Order: sequence, then structure tokens, then C-alpha cells
Amino acid sequence: MSRETAYRVFSKEFNASTETMKGDEEMSPTYIVSPLGSMINRVMIAGLLTEIDKTGTEEEPMWRGRVQDESGSFFISVGKFQQEASASMAGLEAPCRVSIIGKVRTYTNNDGRTYVSVRPEHILEISEEDYGAWLLEGARSLWDRLLTMRKVLNIPDADENMLKSKGYSDQEAKGLITALEVYGQPDSSTYLSMIQNSLRFILGDQDIDFGIPGDAGAVERSAEKTESDNELNEKAEDLVMRCLEERDNEPDGVPIDDLVELGESEGIPRVVIEEATESLMIKGLAYEPSLGFLKMI
Repeated sequence: MSRETAYRVFSKEFNASTETMKGDEEMSPTYIVSPLGSMINRVMIAGLLTEIDKTGTEEEPMWRGRVQDESGSFFISVGKFQQEASASMAGLEAPCRVSIIGKVRTYTNNDGRTYVSVRPEHILEISEEDYGAWLLEGARSLWDRLLTMRKVLNIPDADENMLKSKGYSDQEAKGLITALEVYGQPDSSTYLSMIQNSLRFILGDQDIDFGIPGDAGAVERSAEKTESDNELNEKAEDLVMRCLEERDNEPDGVPIDDLVELGESEGIPRVVIEEATESLMIKGLAYEPSLGFLKMI
């Protein structure tokens, strides 16, 4: 049996993949089906390792971690059978950028909700440039999946047999039709936003704006943007960084609500503070150790 493809996938699409499926052949692996129709057993992910938690013993070490990319966070777990990955985790100190190849793991609770995580096979500390290269690969891969799904949506009354007759493999046809049946038609803006945020990281100070409605991370990029707007954004970032430095001893980080309250007391609107926190994360100056908290790198 050939080795499964390691999909380049962003965390937001990965975490939304709650449908599981077993392959047709004997001893076939179990897959998760993404909302864009990919049947995923292995992944290659990258991001900022923000948390490391050793839960096992010295004899049988186990590790849990959280890896943040430009769309959210992956959760990883390493056991005694992943010896190479376990040795790598022992030598890492958060926060640091990492690249991980691993298998998908799923857990379904009593309410029937399915959660996904990654069981790493290989973990490597990487540079910011390496992370940018992975983002570019991930954006290309996501774009291809989005175009494929769009083509299927343009086929009236599409089913597996029809897709196979048009040249799709058995696995592709099954994944695409299952995704439409389980998740419905995907919201393209969600996935375009992931690509947009990746390009913003890669291209730095260049203006990347796909015009996505409700894009909270977008800075005003029109010709009418004034010098005072720039000054307000800089003031917001300086204020946030000052607060993070002053409260760097807080292990959980600073609640973003506290940053918003501080900004409003200085006459800076909530939306500008929220844009500043996202901008600092994209620049690699801060990270989100847990939802709703910010900490200086």
C-alpha cells in the first residue's frame, strides 16, 4: 500500500473537518473529509509552537502542544511510539516555529462532536523564511482544492459516478460528494481569507486585499487613507507592545479585552486595537497562547 499524501492544509480547514471515512480496501486507513472534499490521512503543517505540555513520565514521555498558523491553531499529541517526534519535542522551547509531518487523529465525544488533532511523525524547528515557503505551498494547495470544488458545483446533479466519468479518481469523487452532502456548499470567502492572510505574511508591507466582506484584519488600503490613520495604527501597536512588555510575567498572556479597554481609554477604537493585535502576530512580534489572550514573543 502506497504512503498517504501529506496534505498542506491550514488549521481552519483542518479543524472544520469533522467527517471521518474508512477506505474501501482491507487495512485501508481512516480519513477525515475536509469541507473542500479532500480525504486526509496525513498532513504537513507549520506554524508557531506556542504551548508544550509534558503529560507522561520520564520512562514513557507524552507531549501535547499547540501550533498557530495564520488561520488558527492545530493541536498535536506525541506518544511513546513516535520516538523521533518525542525526542524533538524534548529539545524544543516555546515559542518557536516548527514544521510537522504527521497523521490525523480524531476523537468523538458523548455529544457526537468530532475533534481533530495531529499525531506527529517528524518535527523540525524552522526559520521564518521556511514558514513563509510553507504558507505559499499551503495557499497553492488550498487554491487548487477551492477551484476543484467550484468545478464540481458547476456540474448539475453531480454524483460519484458522474465525477468518475469525468476523470476524477474514486477517492476524489467520494470525498467531493461526501463534503457537499455533509457540509453543504463551502463559503469561498472563508478560504480566500486564509490565502490572503498567508500572502500578507509572505509579502510583508505590500498591500494584499482581496476585498473580502468583514475582513477584520484588513487595513484601510484605499487612496483616501490619511497620515493620521497611519499614526493611529502605529500608536495602537506601540500601546499593545508596551502593555505586553509590562505584563510579560503573566504566564497566560494579556486578555485582548484588557488591551481593547486600554486602547479605548487612550481614544483608540476597538477595531484599531484588534487590527493591531493581528498585525503584531503577522509580524512575528506576538502570539496567541490561548483564545482571547496575547503574549509577546
